[in-house]
Amino acid sequence: MGYVYILRCSDGTFYVGSTRDLDRRIIQHQQGMGSAYTKRRLPIELAWSEGFSRIDEAFAWEKRLQGWSHAKRQAFIDGGLDAVVGWSARTRAAQ
Repeated sequence: MGYVYILRCSDGTFYVGSTRDLDRRIIQHQQGMGSAYTKRRLPIELAWSEGFSRIDEAFAWEKRLQGWSHAKRQAFIDGGLDAVVGWSARTRAAQ
């Protein structure tokens, strides 16, 4: 089993990660042991997560989400995948 997750940091930024044990990883982040990025932005809160049958699927989603803008991540958290279908800088610029 694998998980991909988005954390909301104290400064309003998002952190995207993947793990095999979501509960343990969130605790690590909260204790300042998760990553250098979140350690400097405590406290953090879990904004979104999804489980996958395989860790490589979670990792692929992590990489996909890391390429998204803050606004796109927020829209995804708020409305799911349907909220970001067709969302790209090129599409939004043409509107």
